Amino acid sequence: MRRHLAALLLATAVLSGCAPPRSGSLGPAPTAAPTVPGPATASPTTASPTTGGTTTGAPPPATSGSRPAPETPAPTGAPAPTGTVTVELWFVRDGRLAPTRRTRPSTLATSRLALTELAAGPTRAEAATGLTTLVPAGSEPLAVASGVAAVRLAATAGDAATVRLRQAQVVWTLTQFSTVRQVRFDPPAGAPDGPVGRADYADLLPPVVVTNPTVGQRVSSPLTVAGTADVFEATVSLRVLDADGREIATTFTTAGCGSGCRGDYRAVVTWRVAHEQPGTIEAYEVSARDGARVNLVRVPVTLVPGR
Repeated sequence: MRRHLAALLLATAVLSGCAPPRSGSLGPAPTAAPTVPGPATASPTTASPTTGGTTTGAPPPATSGSRPAPETPAPTGAPAPTGTVTVELWFVRDGRLAPTRRTRPSTLATSRLALTELAAGPTRAEAATGLTTLVPAGSEPLAVASGVAAVRLAATAGDAATVRLRQAQVVWTLTQFSTVRQVRFDPPAGAPDGPVGRADYADLLPPVVVTNPTVGQRVSSPLTVAGTADVFEATVSLRVLDADGREIATTFTTAGCGSGCRGDYRAVVTWRVAHEQPGTIEAYEVSARDGARVNLVRVPVTLVPGR
């Protein structure tokens, strides 16, 4: 059914003189995310005839005081910032990039905070899912000018793949901030001489990326699951498992581009649980060859009964 629909859409595009899109999204630079812990909330939903479920027309609502702020020098005698800031961190799993988030006390030095958190590495729960970091302690931003952040890495050793993954962690993490579009490593030490951006490391993303929710987050129904994907016919399947591993919700949605290009996806899943318990959100691709779940991403969460 999905193949027939994809073929029909392709034929329509050709007949109308419009070629199907081949350049996909690398994923939006994050703005803000629900503070963790705390129940996640979802945007109002609308039915979508092409997803087999429901999708949202807007990102999850921002939590006040948790938006990454541009890094600016603090005026002499200025009061310290208050509230919290949520930053997205890109760690490494199985040789690919994978995101998570941290909520910390607000600071004007957001780039320094992000690099410090990268070097600190994943939490115990995140490490249990295979996340790790290659960014060493002592790495620091030197300056941000004209959209380019100069960064000094405290260590540059390793084979070519390790060095490149380390650079990718820094680039994908720092470019979430509105003042940073690219990163220049100083000294280069294995990095390109000039500034680099997300597109330079896009091949290090896995086929399915989940940006919401993140490991350990407390979530309630309905939940918006979001991320990017480059999968067959752009179809991303989703499941919710309870503490016993039983499937309590399933749906699928389509990314904005695919196959052969990356697009954003978002879908709402709903379920019922009688009490708070561990659970798992799964995002994956269904194999066109044998129907198996492939490119599976598991996100352990805490399921909270709906209100």
